[in-house]
Amino acid sequence: MDIEGTTTSIEFVHKILFPYATKHLSAFVRRNLTEFTIAQELASVRKTVQDEENITLDEEGCIQKLLEWIESDRKHTALKTLQGYLWREGYETQQYRGHLYDDVLPAWKKWIAHGITLGIYSSGSVEAQKLLFGHSEAGDLTPYLSSYFDTKIGHKRESDSYRNIQKAIALPPKEILFLSDIEAELDAAKEAGFQAIQLLRPGNTPSPKHQKVFDFSEIDIV
Repeated sequence: MDIEGTTTSIEFVHKILFPYATKHLSAFVRRNLTEFTIAQELASVRKTVQDEENITLDEEGCIQKLLEWIESDRKHTALKTLQGYLWREGYETQQYRGHLYDDVLPAWKKWIAHGITLGIYSSGSVEAQKLLFGHSEAGDLTPYLSSYFDTKIGHKRESDSYRNIQKAIALPPKEILFLSDIEAELDAAKEAGFQAIQLLRPGNTPSPKHQKVFDFSEIDIV
């Protein structure tokens, strides 16, 4: 499953999580510059900007670029990793809880009872995924999930990413169903041999190519 627009409101991500990251990112990075993991992510930002713009950034330049990427919702792995660290602070201090559509948990319980394994594939980091479901409005939902994938496995609109997921979970492609609101992601999943269904949450654009449902209760897979 995708998260944003599938299990979770797009508004939660864009009106709660992104503003929190924007507000706290600068101080967080400056406070942790000597930490190896933070330095590693900044090095990735520098490399991307050097490759794309032929500009060499210092630490302050990296911070400004990261803030630009938050504004444009760029799916850069370094940004998503740093956002995951920031969001942990927000969840643990109870600044917010992860949103979940009401139809999701009943479906998960039904599917688990029938022996179906559940996983997440999101552009948000695995850290951020576990935080959202671990601190959700419905409580800790991580026991329901067997696997998590982010853009380290590949980008979501590329079919090879889904082939990599298939290898990791060791199921035939035709036995894997991918749920998302985004047509290009569903296209890539189907190209890799997956089944695919589009969630038409409020504000989503219907795809003429894929089976569509309005909520998880309409998905008959047991």
